Amino acid sequence: MKHILILHTGGTISMEENETTGEVNTTDVHPLSRAMQHVSPFADISDEAVFHLPSPHIKPKDMLELGQLIHERFSEKKYDGIVITHGTDTLEETAYFLDLFLQTRKPVIVTGAMRSSNEIGADGLYNLITAVRVASSDEAHEKGVLVVMNDEIHTAKNVTKTSTSNVATFQSPQYGPIGITTKQQVFFHHKMTYRESYPIQKLSKKVVLLKTYAGMDGMMIDSLLENKVDGIVLECLGQGNLPPAMVPSLKKAVQNGTPILVVSRCYQGFVQPTYSYEGGGRHLEEIGLIFANGLNGPKARLKLMIALEMTTNRPELISMFQ
Repeated sequence: MKHILILHTGGTISMEENETTGEVNTTDVHPLSRAMQHVSPFADISDEAVFHLPSPHIKPKDMLELGQLIHERFSEKKYDGIVITHGTDTLEETAYFLDLFLQTRKPVIVTGAMRSSNEIGADGLYNLITAVRVASSDEAHEKGVLVVMNDEIHTAKNVTKTSTSNVATFQSPQYGPIGITTKQQVFFHHKMTYRESYPIQKLSKKVVLLKTYAGMDGMMIDSLLENKVDGIVLECLGQGNLPPAMVPSLKKAVQNGTPILVVSRCYQGFVQPTYSYEGGGRHLEEIGLIFANGLNGPKARLKLMIALEMTTNRPELISMFQ
């Protein structure tokens, strides 16, 4: 049997519902600790509590600490794979950060739950068992960090939370899962074509994410420049377009040396410099904004934070986001 380490970080999968009030909160004893006998038939299990945090409390420095711990545990040469239990609100961000950071070929699986452990239809234990099965699969090697929920296997780069409460919330728009699980087997039907990783040791850059809207002006950009942010990610309209009133402030930011990434607020498709009118994508590229294809806003922010630890050279930054 494979030796799998489970790292607990908190989230709904580690919480219980108050049967009187209906509120969900943390508990003194991790609910999954009472259910490990259901996981043990699938692998030789060790587990460790890293954090006990609702996922909105998770910060990038916590993600870095988690990544460093994973490197330490793999260096012990005891584990064939690692499963991380995590709250769902920021699960995709932690998974993608780890995907960019980790230097391992072994499986690292992130899972969670949409329903707390004592709710009717609780999905946490089932998702954990499925994640352990995937982590034990030889085919899961060299695929980067994977998210396993609801019998589906997703890449960290493409997966996103699409519903506030549905147990099938995690989807990979435009791409779909790279694999599925059944009661008997783990199937991978797609292959990874490219992986990147960056061996940073710290996170010191302040990068801000803004969602754009009709009629937006440059006030928020000006405010961010005054507060000396290191980078800005803009969730732009459509293929990567902005209201023209933002342009003067964006020019000022570029002249100031502040990198600005363009992603779309649409959840499918790619940004590209198509329109040449003022504030259109072609115009923004000419001004000096950087188009970040294939990433949503939160993930682009994390990647820019990591990238700025590696370089501030504009051509190098552009190449990292192409």
